[in-house]
Amino acid sequence: MAFNVADLFEHAVDAVPERTALICEDRRFTYRELDERANRLAHHLAARGIRVGDHVGVYSRNSVGALETMLATYKLRAVSVCVNYRHGAEEVRYIVANADLKALVHEAEYADIVAAVRAAAPSLTEILAIGPDYDAAVAAQSPERDFGPRSGDDLYLLYTGGTTGMPRGVMWRHEDVWRALGGGINHVTGEYVSDEWELANGAESAPTGIVMAPLSPLIHGAAQWAAFIALNSGGTVVLVPRFDPHEVWRVVERHGVNVLTVVGDAMAKPLLEAYHAGQYEFRRSGRSAAMPHSSRTRSSSSTSMPSPTCSSPT
Repeated sequence: MAFNVADLFEHAVDAVPERTALICEDRRFTYRELDERANRLAHHLAARGIRVGDHVGVYSRNSVGALETMLATYKLRAVSVCVNYRHGAEEVRYIVANADLKALVHEAEYADIVAAVRAAAPSLTEILAIGPDYDAAVAAQSPERDFGPRSGDDLYLLYTGGTTGMPRGVMWRHEDVWRALGGGINHVTGEYVSDEWELANGAESAPTGIVMAPLSPLIHGAAQWAAFIALNSGGTVVLVPRFDPHEVWRVVERHGVNVLTVVGDAMAKPLLEAYHAGQYEFRRSGRSAAMPHSSRTRSSSSTSMPSPTCSSPT
């Protein structure tokens, strides 16, 4: 039995193919559509020489292309490496070399940095800009899911922020990181998931899933695993490319978001201030991943928001 991120997502696709999987600004995709797009991108990467264990960089804000690239990479049993979009050329050059990237998918606004880095990165065999070139590459390939068996031993890699030096790569097995962070404990019952189809079966029997908005960047493990928890259990992921507190609350209202994930007071305080300044109607839960809320922020959210759950992992 393989507890693999791509397998778990595909089980959810098979269970609820027409349920909304992803919303980003004015774009919306069902599970079937997202799966087919990720399959097409995976076929494109394979055609460009990406093989099992190769590293594929994702250099983007929270976007459809970023999440699709991660899924496509895992489908190939390759390794997704999210590059901090706030890094300059020196840090990006370091990560490209340190991670031995074979491919890099990036937003067009970072094209100048990518061009500066490419000359020093002979290992890069494919560079794809999100936009017309990316869309053409996706459209030209097969939507079929024909990638063969995967393993819970497949590699998951996350780079640290580099606050005490250059960023460092932290490696996990898919099954291990899923158990620790990604829903290996059923988020409804609190029990360990013993069957790789359990979450998908639960999604199929439920009329709706959670609507998750991971507000921290997808370069951060908190956002990645918030997204995968939703996708693996038949929920909906709502991406907000740029953090604007008032826009976040408008997105919450517009799409019925019922779980927000933030990183500490840097996000929680502006959200509370925007909430007090606006007129928003919701009944939601709030969680801070990786960084705790201060006691003052926790108290403020508890008294100002309707029935929140504010907590921080230790």
